[in-house]
Amino acid sequence: MTKLFAASAFTFVLMMGIVNLFADMTYEGASSINGPFLGMLGASAVAIGIIAGVGEFLGYCLRFPAGYISDKTGKYWPVTFVGYAINLLAVPALALAGTWQLAGALVIAERIGRAIRKPSVEAMLSYTTSEHGKGWVYSVNNALDQTGATLGPLLMALVLLRTGNYRAGYAVLLVSAVLALATVAVARMSFPNPTRLETEPAATRERFTTSYWLFMLAGACIAAGLVSFELIKSYHFSTTTIVTGQWIPIFFAVAMATNAIASLFLGRTSDRFGIPVRIPYINAELVSREEIRAGIERMQGLWDYFVQTVHPGTIQLEGDTAVGRVYISEFGRMRDGRSELNYAIYHDRYQRTPDGWKFAERTYEVRYLDTTPLSGSAPHAAGAPANPPTENTSSTKGRR
Repeated sequence: MTKLFAASAFTFVLMMGIVNLFADMTYEGASSINGPFLGMLGASAVAIGIIAGVGEFLGYCLRFPAGYISDKTGKYWPVTFVGYAINLLAVPALALAGTWQLAGALVIAERIGRAIRKPSVEAMLSYTTSEHGKGWVYSVNNALDQTGATLGPLLMALVLLRTGNYRAGYAVLLVSAVLALATVAVARMSFPNPTRLETEPAATRERFTTSYWLFMLAGACIAAGLVSFELIKSYHFSTTTIVTGQWIPIFFAVAMATNAIASLFLGRTSDRFGIPVRIPYINAELVSREEIRAGIERMQGLWDYFVQTVHPGTIQLEGDTAVGRVYISEFGRMRDGRSELNYAIYHDRYQRTPDGWKFAERTYEVRYLDTTPLSGSAPHAAGAPANPPTENTSSTKGRR
């Protein structure tokens, strides 16, 4: 059963990766020539910059409502279809654009379509991560994604070399767009409910951590400093003749190929050296041995007494990785008078290393919590008698 779940999960990851391969061939192929094409239609550098900025802004801002709607309705596939249709069909439509204003609107529409489908696709992929690890799942998908992003610009370079016609390039991309939509349909028929790919429910977090917001801030700063290659650099290359037309997509392809290669290595590395301990209940993450030790010592100082009983659950092996569950019952009273009785689960991921099996991640999830004050007293240490004998002074009289 474990191998069946793992095989099904990986098949879904692979299938969605193929979807994104064809999708990226389409819109990244177009991205590599959008700048020169808009310039040919009469758009200025300022206009191209505005189109790029508005497209990227909407391409990210609209992910929030799209993701919210997907989660609230559970209609992941319909949202995905709508997003892919807009994202992909806007590209070959550029072949028919007669003005830079219409072409710019189609470029922005392509970004909007990607914003609509991106959260629902990644939400569906998340149901496979308990089997294969978060880093590996997203790195495989991203590698296929970026493979398409490499092939698309190379195809555009070939079309420009043979015809010198941008419209012909956009028209050719209709083939990869149709293939992507067809693969989405096959994925929908094969996996109508991707939530069933999750072998065990993931632990939930009540709120985002400080480290999450710091990561988001860092991402925002990086994004603020980026310049759109496809709409600024490619336009600059073409207008200054630094690079000839058919070579511009090749520059873009090299960048995408680097991304594809790096993602596989970094994804596996992320799974192997991920966060060891997560405790969403108290919004804590402990990364290193030193942090884990310090965290335990800190918690020991909060309790008057604490008793935990651990019951081993299941371990599912898959090559050099494994996932497992451990069931916990615990109770205790804190020094400030609060009491807790919990039933919880450890969600574990393990990694085989040259030194044996190691924890890759442990997440603590509370399933039941009772804060009724405990009336009992602190238990004695294991093995110690309940009532230790007092010294019998009479038996020692006369001894020196």
